[in-house]
Amino acid sequence: MSPDDLTPRKIVEKLDQYIIGQHEAKRAVAIALRNRWRRQNVPQELGEEISPKNIIMIGPTGVGKTEIARRLAKLDNSPFIKVEASKFTEVGYVGRDVESIVRDLLELSIGMIKTEEQGRVRAKASELAEDRLLDILLPPKPAEKKVTDMITEANGTTPVAEYIPEQDTTREKLRRLLHEGRLDDRFVEIETAEVRSGPMIEIFSSTGMEDMGLNVKDMLGNLFPQKKKKRRVKVPEALRILAEEEAQRLVDMDKVTKTAIERVEQSGIVFLDEIDKIVGGDGTHGPDVSREGVQRDLLPIVEGSTVNTRHGMVRTDHILFIAAGAFSATKPSDLIPELQGRFPIRVELNSLGRDEFIRILTEPHNALVKQYTEMMATEGVKIVFTEDAIAAIAETATLVNDRMENIGARRLYTIMESLLDTVSFEAPEMKGQEMVIDADYVSEQLDEIVEDEDLSRYIL
Repeated sequence: MSPDDLTPRKIVEKLDQYIIGQHEAKRAVAIALRNRWRRQNVPQELGEEISPKNIIMIGPTGVGKTEIARRLAKLDNSPFIKVEASKFTEVGYVGRDVESIVRDLLELSIGMIKTEEQGRVRAKASELAEDRLLDILLPPKPAEKKVTDMITEANGTTPVAEYIPEQDTTREKLRRLLHEGRLDDRFVEIETAEVRSGPMIEIFSSTGMEDMGLNVKDMLGNLFPQKKKKRRVKVPEALRILAEEEAQRLVDMDKVTKTAIERVEQSGIVFLDEIDKIVGGDGTHGPDVSREGVQRDLLPIVEGSTVNTRHGMVRTDHILFIAAGAFSATKPSDLIPELQGRFPIRVELNSLGRDEFIRILTEPHNALVKQYTEMMATEGVKIVFTEDAIAAIAETATLVNDRMENIGARRLYTIMESLLDTVSFEAPEMKGQEMVIDADYVSEQLDEIVEDEDLSRYIL
């Protein structure tokens, strides 16, 4: 779907296919994404002045905060990175520098663009790979010497060796056999470039210690010529390896880097998880320097600044930041005022109960019931979940969440694994059988664990 067609209503409809409930949060991110498209279509001078409307999602774990942000990025094909705010510390303390968020986002963007470019040149790369493979299977013969070449040699100069491909039909016959798959079992020896590897070094910059991923061989350039290695593989594998090499050669990395920087600046999405973990307490014991320091370090990135990366300068003025946290012991107003002002939109996500769990198990495109059904089908085992079984699973998840730590929909994963433990283990020996999972089966497998509170703490 093109960005022009991504209206807020359609964005919400797409998110509904994977995430149950949380309508307010979906509306907020849909509007934020559409505002980005609107900004890109206003006059450029005004567009530079329009800031993204960053969002804070407030809600317990397992209610869909991360999934909403991740699916949103996929809809728009935007560079997306999820980072946990708690792993950053103020410069001078042990931890990562906040600017590494932008550096990591750019590396992800370069990978995305490179994959897209390789997709565009795949047909041409396949043709070149096929010609290289045919050269290996049927090496070209040297061209016949001309009289002028012989005279040149007699004068003491050495002519450049020329090779011409086979002009007869042998090469085309070989190509036809290759297309028909009749050479698939044949082994060939190909020469591939070795991936450069070398010791990684850490850079101590003014912004703290940051692993820039610099490679010593890259730094010293051609002092270390690229090594070649020979591999003996079957023809289909050789064709794939050669096609990848040709695709690498055809991609213009300078163009890729330039496009990646532009996409990060205009379409990047950063998901700051556990933002509540860098909020100080009630203030009775003085300021928490490390936590408040992280907030102050994040502020320039969120406000809009220029970050130096090994690929060039990246502006963060129009990157969309989505923060999330449970805020059980703190509240968003405990953030420093400057950072609060940069997150004008706040949405609260609801806790999930029995009815939501039933829908999560069955409705989304990637519903758990569908996942387990398809996985067991690969073993030749047909699994059928009855409606009362799904209701019993949802009831169990709600009960365990109420009794212990509420981890939301993630509880369904642990319950489904415990429920289908026997089936998953014995599936290879059950080929051709049909297994009906009903409420009695759920009760038989889970009741003992649920009733034993101490046991359920460790299993569910």
